[in-house]
Amino acid sequence: MRMYQIPLFIVMLVVALWAWQSRAVSQSANNPTTAPSQAMVPAGEPVEKIEKSDAEWKTLLTPEQFYILRKKGTERPFSDPMSKDPKPGTYVCAACELTLFTSDHKFDSGTGWPSYFQPIAQSHVTVKTDADGHREEVLCARCGGHLGHVFDDGPKPTGLRYCINGAAMKKVAAK
Repeated sequence: MRMYQIPLFIVMLVVALWAWQSRAVSQSANNPTTAPSQAMVPAGEPVEKIEKSDAEWKTLLTPEQFYILRKKGTERPFSDPMSKDPKPGTYVCAACELTLFTSDHKFDSGTGWPSYFQPIAQSHVTVKTDADGHREEVLCARCGGHLGHVFDDGPKPTGLRYCINGAAMKKVAAK
């Protein structure tokens, strides 16, 4: 039996290291001090679409991010600190890091979700009628991730309120 104990220990160690690394990657997904990656697309640039399987997305996202971005879930209102964060920065998709919104376009809607009156570029978001037929869903133009919804009760100059799940984004702090 001792002969099998050493290989079993090695297998358990490898699994533990893999789990630790996966958790570290998931936790860094919401780190607001993370520098922008090469994946960020400047406003106005063409957006190249990417596709991944659910299994691939599960390895890249936290369970909450996966639920929101891939399964069209919604976080509880007032549960994400991003809705009240006054610091300047740029908000990117938590899945693919496409630039989505800027703090210059953010406002307090009182709804409990981060709200913006316009995206950083219209080409960076896709708006389509939700499955229920009553709301306009906002999707990341690159990965198709569900971000939230847009309503026509926002402030000037657009009159729009992009009501976005905070967990669907990462904040890149302004320098």
